[in-house]
Amino acid sequence: MKVTIVGAGNMGRGIGTRAVAGGHQVEIVDRDPVEAGKLAEELGGSATALEPGAPFGGEIVVLAVYYPGSKDAVQAYADQLAGKVVVDITNPVDTQTWDRLATPPGTSAAEELAQLVPQGTPVVKAFNTTFAPTLVAGEAAGQQLDVLIAGDDNDAKQKVTQLAADGGLRPIDVGPLVRAQQLEQLGFLHIAIQEPLNLGFASAVKLHP
Repeated sequence: MKVTIVGAGNMGRGIGTRAVAGGHQVEIVDRDPVEAGKLAEELGGSATALEPGAPFGGEIVVLAVYYPGSKDAVQAYADQLAGKVVVDITNPVDTQTWDRLATPPGTSAAEELAQLVPQGTPVVKAFNTTFAPTLVAGEAAGQQLDVLIAGDDNDAKQKVTQLAADGGLRPIDVGPLVRAQQLEQLGFLHIAIQEPLNLGFASAVKLHP
């Protein structure tokens, strides 16, 4: 598959690393073309930086940006997203207080995006419970990373499942997109305990049978 990653930051690096490791083509999009080029060079393999204004080539588009920048990205690239699988990775933490999510009760960042993307474009929630350093490493404390996936379109979820599995990760389908509400709460909890437990963003959420 070809994967377009919007955002050349830490999560773009982490997900890009797993995508390249899985043998997929990767293109990086960023507001700063220089940063996109640097990340593409770092990732190596088939990774390239997309020229500003060039059409997205990926059948999967990963929005590797912070909330609410993810909503801004959808609005900025709306004409590029039709027919793609849009992956939302955000944890919409309220950056004023850092003690709650910024989304209203009864919804999620992913569900907000589903209202903004072109009609018929599936949104999948994934990678919000995995930290960038563990994605780059491909594991945490010797354990395979779990990628919890929610979405309403089974074909779209299957593509994201393949992307994760090919990169050496363990994809787990947790149900429809409404489950993104619980995933974002879990992601927030995972972030909140990093400093008190001195985890250094090197921990992972792991489900054992």
